[in-house]
Amino acid sequence: MSSARVEVVTSDFNFVIEVSAGAAPVSSAYFLADVDSGRLEGTSIFRIVNLHNQPETVPAKIEVLQMGVRETDPTIPVVIAHETTGATGLRHLRGTVSLARFAPGAVYHSMFVCMRDEPALDEGGARNPDGKGFAAFGSVVEGFEHLQRFFVANAQAEEYPAEPLRLLRVRRVRSS
Repeated sequence: MSSARVEVVTSDFNFVIEVSAGAAPVSSAYFLADVDSGRLEGTSIFRIVNLHNQPETVPAKIEVLQMGVRETDPTIPVVIAHETTGATGLRHLRGTVSLARFAPGAVYHSMFVCMRDEPALDEGGARNPDGKGFAAFGSVVEGFEHLQRFFVANAQAEEYPAEPLRLLRVRRVRSS
């Protein structure tokens, strides 16, 4: 399987992620296992990271929407091999979907969408002190305009809004 498509239905809009299983097989398999098990249904877009709600001490400011399970324990164990952007050839461009993590491979059923090009999230980027970046595994291929509208509408929101946007359904719609 080289790619799969996953539709995410929120309480406000839908969008589709194209999963790059050929380029990022480990990260893609992790995400698709969450999709197939229903693990992401009932979770939410719970984090809005924009230029104004990050501390000045952050080494590289980013703009992303994070969704899935909200984990707060940074000591969670490594559960998969970390696929760097150097290894996969994928980059954190506008619309890229990537696994959230605390340490390389310490992922927790959460992902984020880049709202603009974010080279600081690639291997060697300045966002993480370890320099390993995040494991990109796909991109939003339909409905990005809805995510953009939501992001802009919440431009003044706290990083963790009091009322996150619910993910009602997260299902495969096509594989190739």
